[in-house]
Amino acid sequence: QVLVEESGGGSVQPGGSLTLSCVASGYSDDNYCVAWFRQAPGKEREEVAAGCTGGGRTFVADPVSGRFTMSRDNAKKRLHLQMNSLKPEDTAMYYCAVDQTQPRLWWLADGYHYWGQGTQVLVSS
Repeated sequence: QVLVEESGGGSVQPGGSLTLSCVASGYSDDNYCVAWFRQAPGKEREEVAAGCTGGGRTFVADPVSGRFTMSRDNAKKRLHLQMNSLKPEDTAMYYCAVDQTQPRLWWLADGYHYWGQGTQVLVSS
């Protein structure tokens, strides 16, 4: 069984930074692909970023491009979502989705089998 654990959420002021981490337990080689989605109250879920622990391209959605980055720790096979210059509109529940391989459409939520329970990000003054 694959277990997805998210961490790093919290409350920050506008312009601040947070780093979200997503770790999946259950893959013997620690190779898996990760995608971040977010959903604010009253709004539809939207894609944020994606990448794979083993390497390859990373992706960031246009609305957060230039502020959010998917960073890879090659030695530890970990991926982190670095969020800088946070805005109030970034406030949402952030969910990590995981699968063995990356969907052809990285932003397609149905392409991922395993999901974390979410971590809250609140950006306010």
